[in-house]
Amino acid sequence: MTELRWQKSSFSSEASNCLELASAPGGTLRLRESDDPATALVLRAPGLASLLEAVRRGISAAHGGRGA
Repeated sequence: MTELRWQKSSFSSEASNCLELASAPGGTLRLRESDDPATALVLRAPGLASLLEAVRRGISAAHGGRGA
């Protein structure tokens, strides 16, 4: 099995739980939380872009359309 290189979110501090992303064989990406590294979301780049856009829209809506 190929060892993945996980990259931590730049919004995370050393002391807190954070999101990590890795590029995997076959063109997939893995997204996981550092406090539960055994569980990862597996998706392709278009799926990640859709997920991030949905999160952005949700954050914007939660702030009355003002963004985060």
